[in-house]
Amino acid sequence: MREPVVAPAIEWNRIDTVLLDMDGTLLDLHYDNVLWNERLPQRYATHHGITMTAASARLELHFRETRHTIEHYCLDYWARFTQLNIVALHHELTHLIRYRAHAETFLARLQTSGRQVALVTNAHRGSLDIKNAQTQLTQRLDHSFSSHDFRAPKEAPEFWTRLGEVLPFDASRTLLIDDNAAVLDAAQRHGIAHLVTVTQPDSTLPPRSGLAHAAFNGFDEIMPP
Repeated sequence: MREPVVAPAIEWNRIDTVLLDMDGTLLDLHYDNVLWNERLPQRYATHHGITMTAASARLELHFRETRHTIEHYCLDYWARFTQLNIVALHHELTHLIRYRAHAETFLARLQTSGRQVALVTNAHRGSLDIKNAQTQLTQRLDHSFSSHDFRAPKEAPEFWTRLGEVLPFDASRTLLIDDNAAVLDAAQRHGIAHLVTVTQPDSTLPPRSGLAHAAFNGFDEIMPP
């Protein structure tokens, strides 16, 4: 097991491009956890006439089977699998959509820094549109990309190759902030030099420990000058 890394001060003078994840990084993961771990099993149990325990077990098994695939992040795929309106479930919980601590200030600081800033998310465009309507997130960035645009999740090397074809960047001078260790590992294999993760993606859960990449919690800890 790799030893946890203490978050260093980011060397902003060595960074020209900033790539930012959405769920659990810029936005609080509490919304997604309630949606997928609570609301979906409840509706799935009712629709299929099974217990909540059975519904949760069946869904969790399929979550594990699809992890790190594009299907895992696809609302259309889960609508077919569950026979439920997944987009409608998203709309029921929009009151839970919120930025993580100091994220808005961080984005405003980046906007004036002269750096190229892009959203890179595994979220389906349907999910991104719902969250964007609540947060105006994409207006605070230069670009926004979903892994569905490239038909490959961020855990796959194809994602980074295809991203580079539409968004030229120098990997040695690029920072990626993401709460997903598998994504950070894939970006590292692609050559992205500056990698940072989040200790507490869901504000209602305890901070994570033993992380393999440099980590922070509030964006006030890593503000660009």
